[in-house]
Amino acid sequence: MWHEENVNPTKIIYGNFTESRSLFVTSNGDIYIDDGNKNSQVQKWSAQTNLFAIVMNVNSSCFGLFVDISDTLYCSMFNHHHVLKRSLKDSVMTLNRVAAGTGIRGSTSNQLNSPRGILVDVNLDLYVTDCGNHRVQLFHPGESNGITLAGSGSLHPSIILRFPSGIILDAEKYLFIVDSYNQRIVASGLNGFRCVVGCDGGGSQSNQLTSPFSFGFDRSGNMFVADYSNHRIQKFQYFEESCEIIEKKDYHRK
Repeated sequence: MWHEENVNPTKIIYGNFTESRSLFVTSNGDIYIDDGNKNSQVQKWSAQTNLFAIVMNVNSSCFGLFVDISDTLYCSMFNHHHVLKRSLKDSVMTLNRVAAGTGIRGSTSNQLNSPRGILVDVNLDLYVTDCGNHRVQLFHPGESNGITLAGSGSLHPSIILRFPSGIILDAEKYLFIVDSYNQRIVASGLNGFRCVVGCDGGGSQSNQLTSPFSFGFDRSGNMFVADYSNHRIQKFQYFEESCEIIEKKDYHRK
């Protein structure tokens, strides 16, 4: 873990997990870590106790993890084409429930194709980057049919996505999407979607990305992007007055 502006890690957490595809950090500092590929589980590291615990059993990697406001844990299963969930309030490890998808690859409104990044808002609406279908799907609570918000099949197409892999919803209900194979980050606005990072094509310059995988924001609105094929984490600073995101510097390089 790094504190802002530090290039060296301030804390290293060691655990028995391998080939993790995703993690999720809660507001109190707890970390949920995918450990599905080898050990068929999701682990939780407690910031208070510094201990690990198994919180979900899965049969493959979770390419996206999310914990909603009701303490329900979600896992997007890239290889099984659905999103699973279980309540963390259950005292025993109960069977997982399907939150979205049928488990069969497809492109109809109730199907997914290799889902990756996910999020759940305060209304318990589930957003899924339906990577193999090049779209973002919205599933309302209790609904099995999704609504295409962006990409292939959208009712209001304003952006073409290629293998979207990450998604964030800000406080003003604007969506930010990692458009992985288009080497950029796009965001929704009053006039549809627009490019905000990597808008000059893929590459390794400070204003470019190559196959970005996931991203996140800090409390100041600065964006941190896992720039996968460039083997680095990029920080992009948010300027409130101009409502633009521009590149500031590399935060850390592997």
